[in-house]
Amino acid sequence: NILVLDTEMYSNTGGQASKSTPAGAMAKFAESGKQTQKKDLCRLAMTYKTVYVASICLHVNQQQAVRAMLEADAYAGPSLVVAYSPCISQGYPMAESIGHCQLAVDSGYWPLFRYNPELAASGNNPFQLDSRKVKGDLFKLLSAENRFASVMRRDPKHAEELDSRLKISVTEKNQLLQVLSAEDLQGQFHKLVEGLTDASGAGSSITIL
Repeated sequence: NILVLDTEMYSNTGGQASKSTPAGAMAKFAESGKQTQKKDLCRLAMTYKTVYVASICLHVNQQQAVRAMLEADAYAGPSLVVAYSPCISQGYPMAESIGHCQLAVDSGYWPLFRYNPELAASGNNPFQLDSRKVKGDLFKLLSAENRFASVMRRDPKHAEELDSRLKISVTEKNQLLQVLSAEDLQGQFHKLVEGLTDASGAGSSITIL
């Protein structure tokens, strides 16, 4: 069983950029803002279809966090729980951690979910999205953290480009999670196929990656 306390940087050695650091965030060795997207550890683990995976935030939903850890412990196989972890190097007062974590979840920056492969054996959806529908302001979250705000002050145009890239990544991730959490996955797939067929019939250009 693995519990990852994700501060999105190498916190124990002074706050260096890592593969967990999101695009646009300033850190040591990424003074002008990290150019590449964060590695999605949860998504990578779920592709194996044999690993219990959960994304939690103790400050926002303690019940979901405890349930995830109990399920991970009971799972007969490898398990990975990734916890959103406030860090002083993120650049905001730690006294504001609870409210800040809530904004991270509400804005879709840190979705809460559980993936239990054992549920698929009984014909149920193994993926459970525990966070509510995205309703918060991502820019408000980013501007409250000095690791993003410092880049905005130094080079607004460059920061806008990086933050837009991050927003697209966050939006795409939440759209994917909404699809995974749908009860009727087969129906969702058929809707996608129908949409592609309609677009093709209308003469629209379709690119499938």
